[in-house]
Amino acid sequence: MPGRILFRYTREEVSKNNTQRKLWVIHNNKVYDLTEFALDHPGGAEILLEWGGRDVTKIMTDPSLHEHTKSAYEMLAESCIGEVVDNTVSSATQINNVDNIFDERTIDKFHPETTDIKSDLNEKFLNLHKPLFVQMFNCNFSKEFYLKQIHQPRHLPYSARLFANPMLELLTKTPWYAIPILWIPAITYYLYMASGSLGSRTIIVLFLIGIGIWTLLEYTLHRFLFHIDALLPDHPYALSVHFALHGIHHYLPMDRLRLVMPPILGAAIAYPIIQLGYIMFPEHAARAMIAGAMFGYVCYDLTHYHLHHARPFSQHLREMKTYHLAHHYKNYELGYGITSKFWDSIFGTVLNL
Repeated sequence: MPGRILFRYTREEVSKNNTQRKLWVIHNNKVYDLTEFALDHPGGAEILLEWGGRDVTKIMTDPSLHEHTKSAYEMLAESCIGEVVDNTVSSATQINNVDNIFDERTIDKFHPETTDIKSDLNEKFLNLHKPLFVQMFNCNFSKEFYLKQIHQPRHLPYSARLFANPMLELLTKTPWYAIPILWIPAITYYLYMASGSLGSRTIIVLFLIGIGIWTLLEYTLHRFLFHIDALLPDHPYALSVHFALHGIHHYLPMDRLRLVMPPILGAAIAYPIIQLGYIMFPEHAARAMIAGAMFGYVCYDLTHYHLHHARPFSQHLREMKTYHLAHHYKNYELGYGITSKFWDSIFGTVLNL
């Protein structure tokens, strides 16, 4: 079973969700949203409405009332949205609308449940105990199934193995601090080379233009390269490349060592962009803008890590954390901006929370 985002509710909060529009129940101190299931309930929606907002633990095991089968409990598990906490817990830490689970007041309470690997094998996708890339390379499932599975996030307390070869595996893992260590010297080099014939004011302006260019690249790469889902060939090799490039991030979004871009991949993407810059602009101007774009990239990657694994220290980052996690857990076809929503607003891909 894929890992879920579970939130905490008081019994009082659950009790308010007892209508056809929002029907929750409690079972063994877990909260379940049965709104969509109600009409399909074998015993009729009326029984669920009667117990809406209440604890059904005893009634589900009472043979004189309505004893349930093993399959019924399995179906119930799919509807779990949270757990019950003591009434003394502040309601400000709770989520009150399951259709809008990403809220700036509650985003710091985001604690995904660890995936049960044994249960997850029932999905017939990938075995998280084994190297993932070779499984993808030899897969026989369809693109449709693949896309559905990678957008049902799993969560592990460690980094899943991508390759069996230890050297290849090492190249896929990058700690966040490697990004400034590796790229800031390159930024310094390009600024130094630009200073040979440009004044400081001109360099600053071009540097800022480079940052602006990066923000567009950030959006473009995320939307049209990393999420090339519609144009992706339905072939194991194409799915494997997609998985290694970005699919694994949506499949395991909280993996700390796969949140920033591996240096080899970053260099491979940067090289043609740098060459294009030299073609489009005079050499020294291009260098100043390249430095700005590289700085924008460093900010982007560090921001991306921060949004997944840190408590935002500003209102903007708090908003973007909510926004980006919604891209992962609510709608991956919208919300491509990481550092801002600017280009989402321009191109009509804003993810409304």
